[in-house]
Amino acid sequence: MTYCSKSAVVTGSTSGIGLAIARALAKEGANVLINGFGEPHDIEKERAGLEAEFGIKVVYSPADMSKPDQVAGMMHQAQEVFGAVDILVNNAGIQFVSPVEDFPVEKWDQIIAINLSSAFHAIRAAVPDMKARKWGRIINTASAHSLVASPFKSAYVAAKHGIVGLTKTVALEVATDGITVNCISPGYVWTPLVEKQIPDTMKARGLTKEQVINDVLLKAQPTKQFVTVDQVAALAAFLCSDAASQITGTNLSMDGGWTAE
Repeated sequence: MTYCSKSAVVTGSTSGIGLAIARALAKEGANVLINGFGEPHDIEKERAGLEAEFGIKVVYSPADMSKPDQVAGMMHQAQEVFGAVDILVNNAGIQFVSPVEDFPVEKWDQIIAINLSSAFHAIRAAVPDMKARKWGRIINTASAHSLVASPFKSAYVAAKHGIVGLTKTVALEVATDGITVNCISPGYVWTPLVEKQIPDTMKARGLTKEQVINDVLLKAQPTKQFVTVDQVAALAAFLCSDAASQITGTNLSMDGGWTAE
């Protein structure tokens, strides 16, 4: 499944799911542009570590995914450094929870910009060259919330539903150009961000750690197990392979059965 001549852009990839996807693609021989926020020292450590471990080229873009001009600049940077962007993974995302009547307008705008519009801007920049080369892979990280809703997450749910529509539309437009477009919809994924929420939830609700995990975080997932970042990354890597060339326009659930109910 190696694609050593390919180059990838993975947004929101300085930690969590995005970093795992970047690692999976690098392992298969792809050059990678990583993007996201964090401490400069930590980001450089990850960037240099990927290069050293897998023998590929890795560059970093600090582009803010809420800014269309910076998204375009990131794509241009990758095209300049690598000569092409063969694989685009739109993974950047943020969350905010509030009743709709109290939802801050600026938070709505920010979530729609980062979780949905940034994917449009990156895809728009990537597709022309992919068409010219008759090969491309576009993967959008969605969520179980692309299929079902939860209270107090109006912007996030709207954005993730939108990502599915964008995925299907672009897939149809480029179906004869050797380009596939899919989205992955994980349920709760075990990440440092989720892990850090547990003590606060224990305190706020008077629950044990096990109760928080099983009765709060994993309440909707029948398997009662977290999805791992490596599982999401493995699916993303498969979608980039030739074996997946006829998988396009799909929303692949990886949610422990959440959306089966």
